[in-house]
Amino acid sequence: MKRLQFAGSRVIKTGVAIFLTAWICELLNWPPVFAVITAIVTIEPTVSDSIKKGIIRFPASAIGSAYAVLFISLFGNSPITYTFAAVFTIATCFKFNLHAGLLVATLTSVAMVEVIHSNYLISFFIRLGTTTTGLLVSTVVNMVILPPDYTNEIKKSVQATANDTGILFQKIFTSILDKQPDKNILHNEMIFKIDRRSNRIETLIRFQKNEAKYHPLVETKRAMFLSTEKQLVQLRLIQYHLNNVLSTHLLNFSWSQDECDIIKRAVKDLADSLQNPGKYQEKEHLVQIDLLMNQFWEDNEGITANNEQHTTHFTPELIILYELVSIFNLVTKYYNNFEDEKEAQAN
Repeated sequence: MKRLQFAGSRVIKTGVAIFLTAWICELLNWPPVFAVITAIVTIEPTVSDSIKKGIIRFPASAIGSAYAVLFISLFGNSPITYTFAAVFTIATCFKFNLHAGLLVATLTSVAMVEVIHSNYLISFFIRLGTTTTGLLVSTVVNMVILPPDYTNEIKKSVQATANDTGILFQKIFTSILDKQPDKNILHNEMIFKIDRRSNRIETLIRFQKNEAKYHPLVETKRAMFLSTEKQLVQLRLIQYHLNNVLSTHLLNFSWSQDECDIIKRAVKDLADSLQNPGKYQEKEHLVQIDLLMNQFWEDNEGITANNEQHTTHFTPELIILYELVSIFNLVTKYYNNFEDEKEAQAN
């Protein structure tokens, strides 16, 4: 639903920018097509991107217009004119790192060939005027009408990521305790899916930070945004530790039934707390960390007493327990961010 709202706002702003651009060009008796093309491609996810890319698109469009005028004066309206205008525009934009303006410059260059018949110099400056109009109008529209706000989408996406991470976490440790390593392929697919969503969230966070330069967040939303950003960092680290667990080969383990029961209970409670924040109980969480740490040190003492040698200097059981304790500590930090957010909102 949020994606539809985001797409809807972009469509509305694009429509408004097209109308205003075409209207201004009609008033100035300029052909609106080039200005409209520029306006369409200049509507970006953030105002900052519109301005940055607009600065690049203006000289790129000037290059495209110049090549169109040059080659039409040499070859007239012919196939070679279209070819040279497009190719030279692309090559020059690449040469000067004007990649963001490549599309609009090439379209402008090719489209100009059809409409220029005389007064080449005047036509060139008119194209610069229409390009400037499209850039300015679309940037102002992006800034004033429905300014982007990604905070709610970021929050919901992080919660969905936490939910999926909790599900994956429980599945991985259940397969270990049930001695089912063949399920690791499915787990890797889930990690890939979670990682892809996390990448998208990081992109939205970057958009929101850029947008904050022009539309600062109110204090409560800013607190939520900062807290959510920290939560994503914790989830990323949890994913890192889960990858380590998957890469640890543990076909047979030496844990007793009581030790397995401690791990199972800890895993279930932690998975539930990631899927449902209301189920997180800090005291119980800390008790389980202590139990796991005791088991970790007991296993470590057993290795020392028996002088056991392993390729990684640690038994697979010890590695799994270390990763599990690390994940528990990260979940503690994850929920501490919730408390910081609540305190900021209360103040």
